[in-house]
Parts: sequence; C-alpha cells; structure tokens
Amino acid sequence: MAVTGNTTQGPAEVHHEIPDAATAWWSIGPGRGEFRREPLPDVSDGEASVRTLYTGVSRGTESLVARGEVPASERERMRAPFQEGEFPFPVKYGYLNVGTVERGPVELRGRTVFALFPHQSRFVVPADALHPVPDGVPARRAVLAGAVETAVNVLWDAAPLVGDRMVIVGAGMIGCAIARVARSIPGCIVTLVDVDPARAATAQALGVGFALAAEEVPQADVVIEASGAGAGLQLALGIAPTDGEVIVASWYGSRPVSLGLGGDFHSRRVALRPSQVGAVAQRRRGSRTTGNRLALALRLLEDPAYDTLLGGTSSWRQLPEVTAGLADGTAGELCHTIDWNAE
Repeated sequence: MAVTGNTTQGPAEVHHEIPDAATAWWSIGPGRGEFRREPLPDVSDGEASVRTLYTGVSRGTESLVARGEVPASERERMRAPFQEGEFPFPVKYGYLNVGTVERGPVELRGRTVFALFPHQSRFVVPADALHPVPDGVPARRAVLAGAVETAVNVLWDAAPLVGDRMVIVGAGMIGCAIARVARSIPGCIVTLVDVDPARAATAQALGVGFALAAEEVPQADVVIEASGAGAGLQLALGIAPTDGEVIVASWYGSRPVSLGLGGDFHSRRVALRPSQVGAVAQRRRGSRTTGNRLALALRLLEDPAYDTLLGGTSSWRQLPEVTAGLADGTAGELCHTIDWNAE
C-alpha cells in the first residue's frame, strides 16, 4: 500500500491495528513522499521490536535528501544505517528515532531507546543498535541525540582549550548544540553568530553570547562554521585568527560555494578543516567508538536547556507537509519532531 499526501485511511490502519506491519515514510521526488506499509519480521534472538514515539527531522541533511541534492559521489557515504532505497529517489531516510521496546532482551523491554532509524511507526533491529535513553531525558528531547553527538564530534575536532574564545557561525540546531556543550568548558567564552536577530533569545536561553553577522563579531581563538551558507563560511574565514583554522561543520551537498580568497587570506594562513560525524574525530578515534560518543550525547541531554533546540511538532500524518517544507526552504531552523502517537 502506498498513500501519497496527508491521507488518513491506510496509514492509520497500518499504524494502529495491524500487528505485523508498520507505516513508513518514503521520499519519492523533490518535496514529495508517500506512506508505505512495511512488513515486520519476527523478532529473533539478539533482536528487538520498537514502537516509535518520536522521530526528529535533521533539517540540514534531510533538506538535501528531500530536494534530491545528495551528490552522486557521496551517496554511499551518506547512507543512513537502516536506510532503504537509493538516492536520489525513492528512499526511506532518517536517523533520529526514539521509541519503546516491545519485545526483545529482558533488560530492554519497556525501555525508551534511541535508534538511527528512519521515519517509521514500528521496526525490528539488532538489540545492539538500540541505545537506552537515561531516565532523566524525556523522549521528545532524546531525538536531539544526533545533534548533540555531532556537537561532541565537532568539539573533539576543534579541541578548544580552557579560557578560549569560541565563535560559532550559524545558530541552527547544530550550531546551538555545539554552543551549549562548549559553554561547560571552564573559562570558555562562547558566541553564536547569525543573520537572524531572533536567535539572540535562543543564545540567551543556552547561556551563551550572540552577535549579528552584519555587526562586529568578537575576536576568536576557535571558529566553527555551522551556517550551511557560503556567506557564513566567508564570515568565519574573516573571524579566524592568524595561523588559525575554521572547523567546517556544514555540509553543502551538491551546492557550489564561492569564497573570496584574496586580501589577507594567504598572509594570515587560515586553514579550513571539515568535521564529519560519520567517523569519530581523529583525535579520539583510537580511544572512543561511535557507541561511546552517542552514549555521551544522551547523558548530556539530561540538561533541560536542550529543550530550547526543539522546534515545532507534527503528527506523522503531516509528513507530506514537512517534507515539502524541507524541499522549498520554509522548514524551521531548529529540530522539528514527528509524533507517532498523534492522530
């Protein structure tokens, strides 16, 4: 069964009444998707079945997926762990899923868990792919685990020191997550920079400073670019100290980015260095695993300030509208959540 658009009959039946099937959301074209009935396999030893509570929309990556802009050269590296289909379309994509274990190992039954699983109402995966959510973390906040995990990796790459002045260009979900984690470094002065003056309130709620991109930006020892815009990357280059570097957390997909590398760029010897969450940062690769990193992110989410990064929430039935907003650029900057128990 495939149901395109915001249709109630079909997906509702699958989600609520058929025990061996689930509702999954597939992107089938730029800004378009459909609900599909997915058969659920039996739960074998070492596996668990999960009923989804919330999924989160990773705006930067999922916007590229919704528009079909994943570069051909990156399609294999961009695969989510439980993705089905192939880029550009049709593809079942997503990796921010929080649910309740229904069947599986006794130590997991009834637990709230995080999984790198797409937008789907129920699923069966190996039990070791599930990460228990600490009791102090509400289920909806737990969808931010991917953002905070990215923030941890970026900071492992950036390696800030005690007392550093850190400027983060881009106050979206990732930039804000980096800022909140970094503010705990003793003496570290963190400033978020954005083109939107409304982000000042977000920065204040996170306990960090704020500056408008059009105004004078504080000097920095560490510069991180998370704006997703070429203008933000250009600004970051100008902020970086002599002999410093810019850690690039944005991923631009197939979009070209133009930079002005004249002026004092060469004399200041500023380096650009990418940070990518697909692998543990090089400085920690020998001692930490991706599982360690995600467990740390979930513990950090016991901090209620991260609720500031949660945007709106929609019923799973509204995924057609959410996907269209991702494709046309009208989706919000923060983490939009999908409620899989809503009617």
